[in-house]
Amino acid sequence: MRALFIGGTGLISSACAAEAARRGIELTLLNRGRGEKSYPPPPGVRQWRADIRNDLRAAADALRDEVFDVVVDWIAYMPSHIEDDLALFAGRTRQFVFISSASVYRKPPVHHVYREDTPAANPFWEYSRNKIACEERLMRAFRENGFPVTIVRPSHTYGPGKLPASLSSRGGYTHIARWRRGAPVIVHGDGASLWTLTWNEDFARGFTGLLGLPQAIGETVHITSDEVLNWNQIHEIQAQALGVAPRLKRIATDFLCERRPDWIGPLWGDKAWCAVFDNSKIRRLVPDYAAKVPFAEGCRRALAWFDEDPARQVVDADAERWWDEVIAAHDSAAGRPA
Repeated sequence: MRALFIGGTGLISSACAAEAARRGIELTLLNRGRGEKSYPPPPGVRQWRADIRNDLRAAADALRDEVFDVVVDWIAYMPSHIEDDLALFAGRTRQFVFISSASVYRKPPVHHVYREDTPAANPFWEYSRNKIACEERLMRAFRENGFPVTIVRPSHTYGPGKLPASLSSRGGYTHIARWRRGAPVIVHGDGASLWTLTWNEDFARGFTGLLGLPQAIGETVHITSDEVLNWNQIHEIQAQALGVAPRLKRIATDFLCERRPDWIGPLWGDKAWCAVFDNSKIRRLVPDYAAKVPFAEGCRRALAWFDEDPARQVVDADAERWWDEVIAAHDSAAGRPA
């Protein structure tokens, strides 16, 4: 099987590239080259340099007349990106895989368990609305022109260099540094909403099983773990792995978003709600799929990655400043010292 990954060096896509190479797939990556947050491609994988999002002609020149069994676009976020993909790959691939997002599912939810037929509607987050528009354009191309699309919706996937937190930061280490020096870490709401976390290599095993699968054409599928934790547990497991006492600062989601409107999307558009997934569809399509890494184990692995190289332990000063300001404002409003 010949496969092309557009992107392929991110947290999820690099794990999928490694799994594809392990399975003997002849893989090519098309991207701008390794950036600050990129992961190296596996040995033996071809890598072509072109910026498909900003220079479509250069991407077309790099592709020449190559034909692939599978094309996966990891970096399409806007409907205009999909139009570029349709122009480039119509008639030259047997399967086109679009990486969407589980954040497209209806918010507020009417049920805490998501299935692929749960309506897609997210009024809180432009990122999710754009992914929905991309999905709709691709499904129209499938219905009207037979474009062989498969839509995959990852949920919250983590791995080396990325540990989950209520509020994220550049580099992913900042809340770990706070744990280690005894500073409080913010948890949105009361921390009791249910959440699903998936180790990137677990996702990769399910994902690569879809590649080249005729039954996946025209289908939408999410791939997640079956382990469900609440946000208090997620943070407490991290503190336990670090050997520190957790200092959780639970702050109402409305209070957080009033002070930082850019948090509305990631919180009200995603993390504030329960998110549990029915994985029967991926197991029907890929019968041997199973998420094998529980969060306690994945947490230890991710922390070990940071500890292997002190250069990875970068603290986002802007995030720290915002977090401390929000905590101070919250405690002041509550009439108690920080």
